[in-house]
Amino acid sequence: MGWKLWWWWWWWLTAAAVEVAAESAHHHLVTRIGFGSCANQGAPQPIWNAIIDFDPQVFIWLGDNIYGDIRRPFKIFGKERTIGPWRNSPRFIPSSEQEMKSRYGKAKSNPGYSRLRKNTKVIGTWDDHDYGLNDAGKEFSRKVTNQRLLLDFLGEPQDSPRRKQDGVYASYTLGPIGRLVKVILLDTRYHRDPLRSDGTILGSSQWEWLEKELNSSPTSVTIIGSSIQVISNLSATTGPLFYMESWGRFPKERDRLFKLIEDSKRDGTFFISGDVHFGEITRYDCATGYPLYDVTASGITQAVEKVVPQPLHLLVRFLAWLTPTTMRVIDHNCRYRSCTYGLPNFGAVEIDWNATPVTLKIEVRDVNGNPVVGVATSLSELQARNFNSSITKKTREHQRHCSLEVSLPWIVRYRLAILASCAIAILVIALIGGVWAAILACRRCGRGLKRKCD
Repeated sequence: MGWKLWWWWWWWLTAAAVEVAAESAHHHLVTRIGFGSCANQGAPQPIWNAIIDFDPQVFIWLGDNIYGDIRRPFKIFGKERTIGPWRNSPRFIPSSEQEMKSRYGKAKSNPGYSRLRKNTKVIGTWDDHDYGLNDAGKEFSRKVTNQRLLLDFLGEPQDSPRRKQDGVYASYTLGPIGRLVKVILLDTRYHRDPLRSDGTILGSSQWEWLEKELNSSPTSVTIIGSSIQVISNLSATTGPLFYMESWGRFPKERDRLFKLIEDSKRDGTFFISGDVHFGEITRYDCATGYPLYDVTASGITQAVEKVVPQPLHLLVRFLAWLTPTTMRVIDHNCRYRSCTYGLPNFGAVEIDWNATPVTLKIEVRDVNGNPVVGVATSLSELQARNFNSSITKKTREHQRHCSLEVSLPWIVRYRLAILASCAIAILVIALIGGVWAAILACRRCGRGLKRKCD
């Protein structure tokens, strides 16, 4: 009898120890979070070494985790024209399910990423290229199959609610009581209406879910992950030359998002995003009672300066500096004057829980792990303090981070298009002048030959 009692107590203590260990691991203090986007599985990915050296407890994928669609070559002439107003064929087409699996397999087996996964919790959402088609939204027919493939890539359990819902949105609460970090990952593809429609991005079911998440138990830090930029709307100043996807192109949805955060009275909230192939930090001071930051890290492999020759990098940086923006955080800590970074990069969040007040450092870092843009703040500065944002907006609308890009004077807002038009006009005039000069030279040469012959 004594032996049985001893055995029962040993079994109970062992089970209790395992449960405590599991609970302890689940509530492990989170001090470092890495994130990134835009990783072409077929390209070298040396940046994983820097991410591993940063040693994040959590890494967040923000979309374009693979490039699953097929990009067809530029063709101006011929039967299949893929660019220009006369194009008759799509530039991007979906790949097969088997090809998507193959590309995910290649991404998952990358040596650097495999090493990261051994010691780091990996979570994530998707953007258009891993959704299955460039710039696609709710109309895309293969989204159900591709949702399963993404969740397989992320190692989502087979009984996960994410496998039963329409869309890959999810939330995670990490850390011990009193030092909780909430990560909310949005799905900006599955329910999104067409571009230029000013319809919905999230869809009704996801909006209901998000409202519940933001009104749930408070946490010290809340990170909202969006595959596309939330605060910046560079399309308002780069158009009509080119456009980028962002929440700013759906102004009603963005206003609804800001209002939801304001009404929730949730402190310590900021955004992280990807998609655009460069890194930057933007800020909006008139949405809630405290500054809202959006840290864009893009991409792991894809970056604007990689697609142009080295001698043109300075031109790209000059154009980035010249692009009008009211939201970008610009200070002396940036590596370049534009406070953007157009080479491979990743995002880094560091929380110092021992500081008084608790400090938060959010950065974009390069392939060597060095910061290129960053913001240091404290959780005390990210508190609503019962401010009324509508009053705040009226009293501070003259400030830089309270004025949206669409409110810029037209000559400033469209200066890139104006300069591009002037440059094209000058080139055309120069070309016509050159042709005319060549014609005159030929005529003079012909007259000279004729005189010699006479």
